[in-house]
Amino acid sequence: MQAATGLPAELFFKESELRQAVLSPSGTKLALSFGGDGHRVGLFVLEVDDTSKGRAVAHFSDVDVDDIHWVNDERLIFSTTDFSAGGGRPSGAPGLFAVDASGENLRMLVRRRHAPMQTGTHIVSRTLDWNHELLMVPQPRAAETNEEVLIAELKFGLDDSVSYYPLWLHTRTGRTRGAEVRAPGEPLRWWFDGQGEARAVMTRKDQYLTLHWRAPGQTEWQVLARGDVLRMPFLPHSVDDKGQLYVTHSEGAEGRTVLSLYDFASKAPGKVLVSLQGFDFQGRLLRGAPGERALGLRLTHDAETTVWFSAAHKQLQQKVDAQLPGRVNRMSCRRCDAKEVVALIHSYADVEAGRVWLYRGSPPQGQPEWTAVAAARKELQPAEMATLDLHRIRARDGHELPVWVSSPRRPAAGKPAVVLVHGGPWVRGWSWTWEPWTQFLASRGYLVIAPEFRGSSGYGDAHERAGYKQWGQAMQDDVADALQWARKQGLAGEKACIAGASYGGYSALMGLVRHPELYRCGVAWVAVTDLELLLNGSVWIDDDTSDLARRHSLPEMIGDPVRDAEMLRAHSPVHQAARIQAPVLLGFGEDDRRVPLAHGQRLRAALQKAGNEPEWVSYPGEGHFWALLKNRVDFAQRVERFLERHLQ
Repeated sequence: MQAATGLPAELFFKESELRQAVLSPSGTKLALSFGGDGHRVGLFVLEVDDTSKGRAVAHFSDVDVDDIHWVNDERLIFSTTDFSAGGGRPSGAPGLFAVDASGENLRMLVRRRHAPMQTGTHIVSRTLDWNHELLMVPQPRAAETNEEVLIAELKFGLDDSVSYYPLWLHTRTGRTRGAEVRAPGEPLRWWFDGQGEARAVMTRKDQYLTLHWRAPGQTEWQVLARGDVLRMPFLPHSVDDKGQLYVTHSEGAEGRTVLSLYDFASKAPGKVLVSLQGFDFQGRLLRGAPGERALGLRLTHDAETTVWFSAAHKQLQQKVDAQLPGRVNRMSCRRCDAKEVVALIHSYADVEAGRVWLYRGSPPQGQPEWTAVAAARKELQPAEMATLDLHRIRARDGHELPVWVSSPRRPAAGKPAVVLVHGGPWVRGWSWTWEPWTQFLASRGYLVIAPEFRGSSGYGDAHERAGYKQWGQAMQDDVADALQWARKQGLAGEKACIAGASYGGYSALMGLVRHPELYRCGVAWVAVTDLELLLNGSVWIDDDTSDLARRHSLPEMIGDPVRDAEMLRAHSPVHQAARIQAPVLLGFGEDDRRVPLAHGQRLRAALQKAGNEPEWVSYPGEGHFWALLKNRVDFAQRVERFLERHLQ
């Protein structure tokens, strides 16, 4: 098969030059992290009234700017990372830095881990060690100028647990002060109001969790809920500035997650505020001015949407959607209820990675003005991209199964198919957005079938828990049922391969074991191949799976390494390699700590012993994802050639 388009793989897998865009609190300035094509990502500030007036405020020769926030109209903070390093670089500890919007007073506040200073930063003895990270930037009250942010000091337990202790950090002096709050136990997570007042904290002892609440004006904690790591009656979602606690919990036979306000009188979740048909509630609260009600909720069903409580925001959203129809238009605005409104819009669709627009309601010229800030992957035309649709089918046992299908623009009946299995597996795999792998495969003429098999989150607790102890079993049947459904619908032809990363790579291998008649080949990268190694670990092999997970959650979700040993062996690709007869392409990161290289090496040896030599590539310095563009492109091209050989 010849590629349906001649678009180079690099266009699908390179990073966007614009990484982040954030309006200042007053809306007079726009901060951008920008870089690419071999240039380091730097921090730039533009004047909203004249975007031609821009300046670089932080740009380094040895690291890239990442995760920017405005502290106030004249001060920003950001972290750094090294995008030129592989995915196996040391995790966490990106440091924290502050700089004025003018580019002056650049200062390191928190040191990076495994790295010396960055060029041009000012390090003083007051700089905090790497085990501190940002929690939030508070919202200043009227006529106040904020200079502090809330950070956490991380303390590590012998069982790989992490506890978080909040501190206030002054971004100009580097001084810290206590947050005047003490957790009644080892704090696992905090929830704050808009001014950084701690209202809720989750503490942990072994696998047991306790949720505590502290009302405005109170100093004592009260217990709201207890449970283990897999079973809590409800979970905190957010706290608004009026001291209201929003919680998520499951309801109905399918256990769909909904959002409610907590009712302190009945000591239980109150009236449901948001319930999504067919989806768990996933979203975040959009805060208003200090002391005022929330502005709205940003949530995701099949696609992202924003529900505004504010009439001014709702009206502006309607104007934006009319200007940019058929797209998701994520909007943030300043002075939204005034004529001088300024809004930043990130607009995207299934066929376009996105564009960023700046809207001004009353610019100097007098007419509302739209300014294009940047476009992601501008070389890729929406008319050439695959459309993405969600279907709901029935698996062989009647279980409802969401399935995403990406269809190439050039219509053809019975297209060769790639079944693309997401990783996790306890995550939601897809939503209505542009995604590089599905678009790349579709650009080569393949129908891409992406099932949300049982075990996936986002579609109800019952759907997720139906995948417990079903690796390689009912979860694998769901993947096969998605392909067979597509064939019955006339969408997919008889030629198909199965592919995926991490758990998706495991599923690709087990698909060749359990349903060899369905697939002509399999592609698995950073794939789990040995369930015993995953669950037990090894003193000889370094990984990042915690002892806590191995003792408490993984035995229930995957299988007990002692009681379920026979089942686990029967569904480990490394032990079933002799049953894999189809061609296999394997890819691994040599510094992967999530799924260590040993998984790949053991499977490769087992396949060789069975007489089925796999195609193999491993990338030095890479971890559980390919961080370097050259490796992403190399692997995509390997996949392209592999599929061409076996799906002709």
